[in-house]
Amino acid sequence: MSPRDERPILVTGATGYVGGRIVPRLLQAGWTVRAIGRSLDKLLDRPWAHLPGVECFAADVMDADALQHAAAGCCLAYYLVHSMNPQNQDFARADLQAAQNMAHAAAEAGLERIIYLGGLGDEDDDLSTHLRSRLDTARALQSGPVPVTFFRAAMLLGSGSASFEILRYLTEHLPIMITPKWVRTKSQPIAVSNVLNYLVDCLDHPETIGQTFDIGGPDIVSYEELFHIYAEEAGLGKRFIIPVPVLSPKLSSYWVQFVTPIPASLAVPLISGLRNEAVCRENRIREIIPQTLLPCRETIRLALERTRQHNIESCWSDAGFTTPPEWMTCGDAAYAGGTMLECGFRAEIDADPDAVWPILTSIGGQTGWYAGDLLWKMRGWMDKLAGGVGLNRGRRDPHEIRQGDALDFWRVLALEKPHLLKLQAEMRMPGEAMLEFRLDPLGEHRCQCELHSYFLPRGIAGLAYWYGTYPFHVMIFSNMLKNIARASGSPLKHSPQRFTPTFPRKQCRIQKKS
Repeated sequence: MSPRDERPILVTGATGYVGGRIVPRLLQAGWTVRAIGRSLDKLLDRPWAHLPGVECFAADVMDADALQHAAAGCCLAYYLVHSMNPQNQDFARADLQAAQNMAHAAAEAGLERIIYLGGLGDEDDDLSTHLRSRLDTARALQSGPVPVTFFRAAMLLGSGSASFEILRYLTEHLPIMITPKWVRTKSQPIAVSNVLNYLVDCLDHPETIGQTFDIGGPDIVSYEELFHIYAEEAGLGKRFIIPVPVLSPKLSSYWVQFVTPIPASLAVPLISGLRNEAVCRENRIREIIPQTLLPCRETIRLALERTRQHNIESCWSDAGFTTPPEWMTCGDAAYAGGTMLECGFRAEIDADPDAVWPILTSIGGQTGWYAGDLLWKMRGWMDKLAGGVGLNRGRRDPHEIRQGDALDFWRVLALEKPHLLKLQAEMRMPGEAMLEFRLDPLGEHRCQCELHSYFLPRGIAGLAYWYGTYPFHVMIFSNMLKNIARASGSPLKHSPQRFTPTFPRKQCRIQKKS
């Protein structure tokens, strides 16, 4: 491979936390990039998607044929995906299958190497399911003929990372922590900026091909020490940490998912892995790719500064499925496969859609939902108790919004400025739900704002859920439109009107998932 091969570099997981940051760095280094993700619309909404040198492909690593098509013509690949999400009950099996698909696709495309970022842990240890899965993924990638550069990292510290968010929420919300003994397990965290440097700079070092490297920062610390460092950097009072032997990491993970925005699907495997010491056993990479490694205190200070400035390049919550659900895809008549329940309100506002749009797209997070905030919070607490994401996931940015963003326990499914905002529910419920806002111009300085709610119930429990919450929906949705209009500076002259949403029943199929 030449110093700057004209063929593109394949980046899997390009809308994820690390993938979303590595694409612009590869471009800055003079490479061309083929970024892939499950949703093309979500990819195209990334800040770098339309820069020269970027190709965006829709491909799922679980789809072997699509992955082979995406890899064709590329020179090498970054493998930056994992399957820890609510949709995968067995993430280890899904990760293994995806890695096998990648190894086969790389061989078929004649790639010169695969670069993989995995976890740090000794194979002789009683490894957690998460860390074991990371090693199994590496072995699956290495099973093919394409050489793999495997970087093994411990905790990634940086604004928006899952590890940093767990550290932040626990320290800020709990002045007294009763923890399991893993709080004193040693780890070697590394700043995400240092990780990105290793991932990109290894392209200029052919001696890294086919090699495995441990990567870590300059500090070896316990999680207890990290809590104290964070408290000092954030200007908080002293935190009291009381380790007790009776608490297991798994039990602690459920508490973590309740206190922090990290859902159980991610918190349980991450926290369970903290029982394993994660310290570099060798440092060969430091001689091959020398760089200034940021200590934990400086990394936390920089991450806090970026968080306060809302300058977060990518976030752990960016990873999420944003393809319309099957029951919203086009095809058969509306009665095919289930009964969709609907609720709609509309109101006329004395303002242009462009004036209302910033108000509408600031919804969620610190802004709230413009009505019934206490009820929304109660629903968030219920979701957390059920193992869901809850409300405290918040937003990536208080004002900017892009497709695929998390908005509390919703995710942005579609975005058409300044006319359409479509959200898909990610809270735990006996069914599937969508919330849609439309702004239609009615003439000069006037528009109609519509709010549509769609729900596909799952069995009797789903019907009971819909009709039990329906009175609250009616009250909240009507007041949401009133307060959106008021926030835009144009209070409503008439109360919002109920209507039956004009869902395109003849074009769209309501299909139950198998």
